[in-house]
Amino acid sequence: MLKEDSFSVTQDCSDCPIRHRAVCARCESDELERLEDIKYYRRFEAGQTVIWSGDRMDFVGSVVSGIATLTQTMEDGRTQMVGLLLPSDFVGRPGRNTAAYDVVATTDMVMCCFRKAPFEDLMERTPHIAQRLLQMTLDELDAAREWMLVLGRKTAREKIASLLSIIARRDASLNFGGLDGPVTFDLPLTREAMADYLGLTLETVSRQVSALRKDGIITLEGKRHITVPDMSLLLEEAGDDTDGGMLV
Repeated sequence: MLKEDSFSVTQDCSDCPIRHRAVCARCESDELERLEDIKYYRRFEAGQTVIWSGDRMDFVGSVVSGIATLTQTMEDGRTQMVGLLLPSDFVGRPGRNTAAYDVVATTDMVMCCFRKAPFEDLMERTPHIAQRLLQMTLDELDAAREWMLVLGRKTAREKIASLLSIIARRDASLNFGGLDGPVTFDLPLTREAMADYLGLTLETVSRQVSALRKDGIITLEGKRHITVPDMSLLLEEAGDDTDGGMLV
């Protein structure tokens, strides 16, 4: 269940920054009204657990702002970060009663939640929701396959560049920005979290970020504010042979 120490927040759908990417992106006005009846917003502080693996999930929802990690714990107590939840990403799975992973807010985070049983019923009666959720699921599958390549075959420098390019492209998509000019964003992860996610040491992460900055691939203001002057150069560093287009 949703952790009891999280607290409520209000948000107008018309002002929602993820409206064009969320599970409701294709909904008509009458369908949005039905979702309105079963939704609520929750805010989580950085470091707060949203749900533990194995806990009963009575909600599903989308990340509105902030970022969270998905973590798997092995029987011997070892843990592995297996995914990131960025704004517009969907949390939970209709038809599954329990959480598969620990979900922990890495930054302060706001979620748009839906009561699970009514949402599942609405999916059956609203093709726009089911179709969008299927598209998001397939996008997540593609991202997981891409990340297998990142972790399994890429060098430390390529791993860092890949993570930065993923975050930069998502930020540009959320803010209706282009990738032709400089792309600026705030890195939502600490160096320690980046190291854990990428399977690198903290020293390696710091060294490679500094190298990318020295080579002009990125510029840094403080520890988190990053500008990518030329996305094509960052994608080259990531070993990306795609066109680096917008994430769907």
